Amino acid sequence: MARILIVEDEPSIAMALEDDLRREGYQVELATDGEEACRAGAAGRFDLIVLDVMLPKKDGFEVCRHLRLEGITAPILMLTARGQESEKVIGLELGADDYVTKPYGPRELRARIKALLRRAGDDRRTVYHFGEFELDTARCQLRRGGTVVDLKPLEYRLLSAFLKKQGRVLTRQQLLDEVWGRDVSITERVVDNQVTNLRKKIEADPDRPRHLVSLRGLGYRFDPEGVTER
Repeated sequence: MARILIVEDEPSIAMALEDDLRREGYQVELATDGEEACRAGAAGRFDLIVLDVMLPKKDGFEVCRHLRLEGITAPILMLTARGQESEKVIGLELGADDYVTKPYGPRELRARIKALLRRAGDDRRTVYHFGEFELDTARCQLRRGGTVVDLKPLEYRLLSAFLKKQGRVLTRQQLLDEVWGRDVSITERVVDNQVTNLRKKIEADPDRPRHLVSLRGLGYRFDPEGVTER
């Protein structure tokens, strides 16, 4: 039975969320401000965190940043105001895994939660190896020769997307959908910038990449040479 932390200060919304998720069979706890969310989330007892952006004491962005710095890897689903694209992008950059805009339907929220829990369950079983590197999806860590390589949350999700679909050509739009989400309105140039940043961390010569290769007019492919999975 998955354990979910709901962080929401509006009593009517919090109660509706709690009742709905309990009916789905989840164990649910509630935090009503950012400081309480940091304390509860950092204890590491939860499989998923539903986190509102607008909170007293600390907002959702601060909470998300704090939990990731504390090493909490549980998926974070952020609740954002409708039309606030900037909130979605900031949340993803800080380590959120997905977002739902208010007002939302219970069915959509349940589907997003199930997808995140399923993805987290799959990730817990996988370590990818390529060259001198290994990506440990249970710890959300990239290591080189046993030393942790500093990856930003977006870089981690981008590398994970490539490794899960190694050897396949991925268009920029596919990467946007996979890493940033289908509802974020940003340019494909953002993908190129993140790929450039990622190459600097995983390629011996970023200007002549061995693993993360470009295909003109098509997109990118993670070369499976030397990549193993267990």
